[in-house]
Formats: sequence, structure tokens, C-alpha cells
Amino acid sequence: MSAQTPRDQFIQVGQIKTRYWASGDHGTAVVLVHGIGASIEDWIFNINALAEHHRVYALDLVGSGHTDKPSVRYSLPYMAQFVNDFMEAQGIDRANLIWNSLGGFVALQFAIQFPHRLEKLVLVSSAGLGQEVYLPFRLCSLPLVGEWLTRPSRKSTAQLLTDCVHDPALVTDEWIERGYQLSTLPGAQASFLAILRAGCTLRGIREDTRRPIADNMASITAPTLIIWGQQDRILPVGHAYVAHQGIPNAQLHIFESCGHVPQMECAQEFNSLVLKFLAG
Repeated sequence: MSAQTPRDQFIQVGQIKTRYWASGDHGTAVVLVHGIGASIEDWIFNINALAEHHRVYALDLVGSGHTDKPSVRYSLPYMAQFVNDFMEAQGIDRANLIWNSLGGFVALQFAIQFPHRLEKLVLVSSAGLGQEVYLPFRLCSLPLVGEWLTRPSRKSTAQLLTDCVHDPALVTDEWIERGYQLSTLPGAQASFLAILRAGCTLRGIREDTRRPIADNMASITAPTLIIWGQQDRILPVGHAYVAHQGIPNAQLHIFESCGHVPQMECAQEFNSLVLKFLAG
């Protein structure tokens, strides 16, 4: 697969220098947010297709990618506030949110915290819908063990990326090298562990982070599309049904032969599905 890469841009969001891509000059605003340890490159196969009908922004979440990595507690309200401030800095009043994995967890918080800023919500293999999560992430929550497991290496990067997809042939040398280089940036390891430990323990997703989401999920009234890969090894597909049952105005789509990043692994079908949902 190939795609044209948008130009890197930076904007100051409060004290945080934030990297983002922008594409499209008409239609409603769409904001794309990646998962833990990832970056805007996770939307490389989607941003231009969505931009044919929308004004699309993809950003490196605070603590991730080439965005600043402050030493703070990366709580869900903190990260939701950061995205709200990013929207304000861009002059975006309301937006459609399409957020993957950790991003989906933050999106649920955003939908509860800032409902007036949300048009439609697309949750892609979202965290926060159950306790179960990828075993290496649970192990990384342990002191010292996490520091050892997250030492940057191309081998560990390749393993994580392979576990994120159903078809390992999709994991190219370029993808591995990009992930490895991101993991070697100053502060990347510390912020990854801080983000992970704010939401995860050895038992799985922290009860005190997912309980407020579960208790308030029924208040999310925005039209919502839940997307999952049947073979997701990071977050089990059963969590998709939790969201479908808990969010009042939700629809569900499960991709077969697909892992944790359907926006990359099933890009063409993903783009068509999301565009149809946004147009509805």
C-alpha cells in the first residue's frame, strides 16, 4: 500500500508544541487520534480519502510522536482537555472524532466531558470498555519490568506491530523503522510508561479509569460507529459489544481477518464505511 504523506505542521497548544497534519478545505471537521505509543502515521491511508469530503486533522497526542512529552499525570481528563485545546487553537467549534485504541478511551472521556463539541464519534478498537488488554502492556505496568521491556529496539517494535495486525506481511521494514525511531525520541519511553500506567495495571485496564466511562456511557448521545477487527490481539472484540450496548445511538461493524488497526489493515473498506457514516 502507498499513500501521499501530508506535510508536518506544528501548533502551540497551551505549553505543548504539537505536531499535526491537515488535509481538506470543505465539509465538517474530522479529528483523528492514534493509540498508545503510536503517531499520526497510523492514519496515512485514511486522511486524504476522508479529506475529499471533510476538513481533516490528525495530531500526535500529548506525550506521543513528535508532540511534546511533559512530565505530568496522563489522566483521561488531561488528555481530553488537550484535544479540546487543540480544537480551540485550530478554530474548530465542533468535530467528528475518529480515535483508535488509547485514543478511543480518550474519545469516550471527551464525549462525556465536552459533548457540545462532538458531532459524531467513531471508536476504532477502543480501550476502556473492559478489563482485558494485551499481556505485554500489563507487564509494562510493573516498576522496573516496564522500563526493561520498553527499551527501544527494532525487534520489540516489530513484535508489537506484528501483534497489532492479522496479516504480518503488512509490517514493512519502513513501518518498523518509523516505530523504532519514535521510541528513541527524548522522553518517549518515560511518557509511554506514564500513559500506560495511568490506565493499566497487571490485572488489566484500571477500574478507576474505566468505571467513570461505564457509568456515563449512556449519556453519549452523538451518533456513534464502533469498528473492530475480529482478530484483535490487543483488545478483545468482545469489548465492541459492550460499547454497542452501552452507547444509545451506536452501530457496530466488525472486520473479518483484521487486527487492532482496521484503519490500516482494511483501509479502503474502512474509509468507505466511515465516509458513509459521516454523510448519514
